[in-house]
Amino acid sequence: MTGFEIRGGTASDFGKIERLYPDAFPEEDLGPIVRALLQETPGTLSLVAVAGSELVGHIVFTSCRVGDAPVALLGPLAVATAWQRRGAGSALVREGLERLRAAGVSQVFVLGDPTYYRRFGFAPERSVATPCPIPEDWRDAWQSLSSKADTPKLRGTLTVPPAWADPALWAP
Repeated sequence: MTGFEIRGGTASDFGKIERLYPDAFPEEDLGPIVRALLQETPGTLSLVAVAGSELVGHIVFTSCRVGDAPVALLGPLAVATAWQRRGAGSALVREGLERLRAAGVSQVFVLGDPTYYRRFGFAPERSVATPCPIPEDWRDAWQSLSSKADTPKLRGTLTVPPAWADPALWAP
């Protein structure tokens, strides 16, 4: 059972998106990074899950680079508490990955729960470093997914836009 649709986020969704993150993550203040990504960062893919007039999920994919290769960073991803474990988060991730693949993005990176992201094909990343240091016990949370099997192995450091350059976003 889905009961929601996935579409591109619009400016009219912004207020609902801002209310979604505190519901999904009451212990974290993701508002500043979400605002910076949506209002100040070109090349950001914003998708929403909507059920009727209710916004129930949101995801951001940020355009980044490793050397000359166009890549993306997944996150944040939020689903309203009442809609968690109903497929909205998975649908947002899959739709975003498909859109990025169609746009020619070679690889997508995420710093997130390995158990969750493994279902989409993400695996621990060892050849591309995070833009800021992460705790050693988060090492397996730094993951990537290539868009095609024949994608050359990237090496280097993920180059991110200014919104992602704050070291506090990469460590507790």
